[in-house]
Amino acid sequence: MGTPLSTTLSDAPECWPALRLGEWKNTYATLHMWTQIVGKIRLELTPKVNHWWNVPLYVSSRGLTTSVIPYRDRTFDMEFDFFQNQLVIRTSDPKTASVALGPRSVADFYHQVMAALRSLGIKVRIWKMPVEVADPIPFDQDHVHAAYDAEQVWRVWRILLSLDAVFKSFRARFVGKSSPVHFFWGSFDLAITRFSGRRAPPRNDPDPVLRKIMQEAYSHEVISAGWWPGGGDIQGAAFYCYAAPAPPGFAERKVFPPEAFYHSGLGEYLLMYDVVRQAKSPSATLLDFLQSTYEAGATAGKWDRDALEAA
Repeated sequence: MGTPLSTTLSDAPECWPALRLGEWKNTYATLHMWTQIVGKIRLELTPKVNHWWNVPLYVSSRGLTTSVIPYRDRTFDMEFDFFQNQLVIRTSDPKTASVALGPRSVADFYHQVMAALRSLGIKVRIWKMPVEVADPIPFDQDHVHAAYDAEQVWRVWRILLSLDAVFKSFRARFVGKSSPVHFFWGSFDLAITRFSGRRAPPRNDPDPVLRKIMQEAYSHEVISAGWWPGGGDIQGAAFYCYAAPAPPGFAERKVFPPEAFYHSGLGEYLLMYDVVRQAKSPSATLLDFLQSTYEAGATAGKWDRDALEAA
């Protein structure tokens, strides 16, 4: 690997919260749908940006935010405030409205959010079907997901806040095209993506709608890394890194730390969050993973690293 990226971070002691999927999976399912509702409002009202960069949320000092959204001759933003447990909607008028976060159904939350927007003179219609989940239920009909554990949500936000700083430090060492550090509400993950500058082959996904979405997301060669709460056979939060398209030999490269592994089913390298959390320096351990998996993809893919990486 190259120069340790941990030299760009603070030497202050780190304490990253524990997070057990089994303890918050019901809250996770509900919060996932809430973030999709807010994210789809941003998607509907913002100009399309390549790779769908106009749709994610961003980590903020209070929780997760849309950033500024244009609306006619005004602007507004929406922020999940995990200190006050409310969704705050602020306009440039500056009128505000809020929706309480607590044990309530997705359907109730959806109707309350739309009512709050109407009270501010903002009219928007979204596609009410969730994405990237099994057995989706339209938002306005979802009375199944209604859990909210404020303590667990706070833990998730504190994790995202720590990761946001590390991912931004990692991003700063790349002078090629790179995504912002952003939170994709479809898959509920915090991600950072680097680009080689070369176009990728056309997608061949069998579903034409999915193919259109994925073609926009992966129109160029990428190496993407992030954090995800887990699911399926990954029973816990994990960091990941994948290359798209995956170059020959990517899966066989040596990466760090030793606990990282390649998951052939997912087609990506994984490192469990608990390994990083319990390390002497979580930030340095995470940066080792980000750097070594990037190098695995960039070397196997023959990226022009001299031109793309900062000195």
